[in-house]
Amino acid sequence: MLAIGEFSRLTHLGVRTLRRYHDAGLLGPACVDHATGYRYYTAEQIPAAQVIHRLRELDVPLPEVQRILRSPDPASRAALVADHPQRLESELERTRAAVASLRRLLQPEPPPLDVELRAVPAATVAAVEDDVAHDELLAWYAGAMAELDAAVEEPVGAPGTLCDNALFEHGRGHVLVYRPTARPPRRGRVHPVTLPAVELAVTTHAGPHDDIDVTYGELGAWVVANALAVAGPVRERYPVGPRDTDDASAWRTEIGWPVFHVGPG
Repeated sequence: MLAIGEFSRLTHLGVRTLRRYHDAGLLGPACVDHATGYRYYTAEQIPAAQVIHRLRELDVPLPEVQRILRSPDPASRAALVADHPQRLESELERTRAAVASLRRLLQPEPPPLDVELRAVPAATVAAVEDDVAHDELLAWYAGAMAELDAAVEEPVGAPGTLCDNALFEHGRGHVLVYRPTARPPRRGRVHPVTLPAVELAVTTHAGPHDDIDVTYGELGAWVVANALAVAGPVRERYPVGPRDTDDASAWRTEIGWPVFHVGPG
C-alpha cells in the first residue's frame, strides 16, 4: 500500500489533485484508515491516475472522464477518447478563424472594397426553399444543393441563395437555394421559381467563409456611405466554392444586396 504522498510522487499528481479526484468519484484510494483518515493507494492504480491526468490535460470534462473510465470494453473507451480530440480540433479551427477575422477587422487601413452596382434581370431557376434556423443552415444547404445537383441536368451558371433578413435578425428565416437552368424541373423538393429583377450592390468575398461576416459589414458600410438602402433578401452567388475545389483560398462568393437610392440623385 502507498500513502497518498508516495502515490503523488509516483504519478506526478499533487495531493490536492488526488483528493479532488477522490471527491469527484474518479479515483478513490484503495483504503482509508478510519482512525487517522489517511488514504492509501496501490501500484495497480498508477495507470488509472495517469489516464485521468492526461484526459484532464486535454480539458475533458469530469463527467466525460467518468464515462471513459466506467466504459465496459476497450473499444468503447477508445471511441470516447477519440471523440474529444476531434472536438478540440474543431474548437482550434474556430479559434484560428476568429483570430484571422479579428486581424482583418483591426487593420489600420483596410483595402478599399470593390463594389459593383449590377442590374439583374428576372430569371426562372430550379430551387429548393424552406424556413431554416441559422444554426441548421449549413446542413440544410448541403442537402438542398445535393437535390438540385441530382435534378438539374444542364445548369447554365453558378448556384446561389436568397436569405431572408429574418434569418440574421431573428435566427430563423426563409432560405432559397437555386441553380440556373433553361428547363427547371419538378422533382422532390426541387421546383421552378422566378427570381424578380433587382438592382444589386455586389462585392466578392475571397477565400473561406470564416470571416464572410466582415465582408458583409464592409458592404453594408459602402451601401450607407452611398445613400442606398437594402430592399429585399440578400443574395449570394458561388462562382467558386467548396463543391468546386478543396482549396478554400480559391473560393469566391458574390454577396449582393438589393438596393435603392434614398438620397437626391
